[in-house]
Amino acid sequence: MKNAIAFALILSGLAAAPFVLGMYYTTLIIPIIAYSIALLGLNLLFGYGGLLSFGHAMFMAVGAYASAVLGTKLGVRSFEVQLLVAMLASGTIAALIGLLCLRYATIFFSMLTLAFGMIFHSFLFKFYDLTGGESGISVARPSLFGMNFTSISKTAFLVGPFYWYVLGVFLAMFAIMAVIVSSPFGLALKAARDNERKTAFLGVGVFKLRYVAFVLSAVYCAVGGAILAVSIGAADPEQSFWTQSGNMIFIIILGGLGQLFGPIVGSLSFTLLQDALMANTQYWRFAMGAALALIIIFAPRGILGLITGLFERKR
Repeated sequence: MKNAIAFALILSGLAAAPFVLGMYYTTLIIPIIAYSIALLGLNLLFGYGGLLSFGHAMFMAVGAYASAVLGTKLGVRSFEVQLLVAMLASGTIAALIGLLCLRYATIFFSMLTLAFGMIFHSFLFKFYDLTGGESGISVARPSLFGMNFTSISKTAFLVGPFYWYVLGVFLAMFAIMAVIVSSPFGLALKAARDNERKTAFLGVGVFKLRYVAFVLSAVYCAVGGAILAVSIGAADPEQSFWTQSGNMIFIIILGGLGQLFGPIVGSLSFTLLQDALMANTQYWRFAMGAALALIIIFAPRGILGLITGLFERKR
């Protein structure tokens, strides 16, 4: 019931944004939604599964480059096709490397995902004809449900049709994740996180659980990456660099690790704080680092955990 009310409030706020906020802040919300979708997947693996990955920016880059290559190089403008290809490509890559990475569940898993992420980063630089090398690839405006929207400007497209399309995708992806984490699969995944040996003793296939979670997390990241590429208009190799994976992990911790709404709260807080500091000081990196460090120190359960704790104390 609490989750339903919270989601209704968030959805209402997102739906009202184009009417209340200006164009700038409305376009800023699209990357927030994109990261929220991607982090829903990473939160399943890290927050609920206890597996820390330093390579999930790779899967966001897969989604971004799928949209860019299909739309710009191959002329496939349908965003539905781009999302489908991004999900299939990311899921296939995750299925292959997961067979090796998931043999470990400690720091070795983290290092292996980091290694594969760096290999993919190098691939984007070397295969210039396909990926554009260091310059990346511009992303052509996609069509939505067969409609091209060529008669309106890029900004009008982003704050209009594309915004509502992305909001619908977010709604569907969030609903699916809510079902997953509350299902027997999600409960077993959390049990394996808390005590792997006891979970395996009960007859649960821990490797299979984690393998499915790994692939699902990659699919979610690909969807977020494709949306992000359209919103910024480019797919760039730096989107797959390990520091981006670090940012994703930090945002989850900031919002609330292992909580369904944590990725949304974290993405919103991180993006708005960064935007405000960049607009007001040239030392924004220092100020942001200090602000985020204070939040983590005094709210180890994240912003969502802090808010929940305050409500519990009032009760």
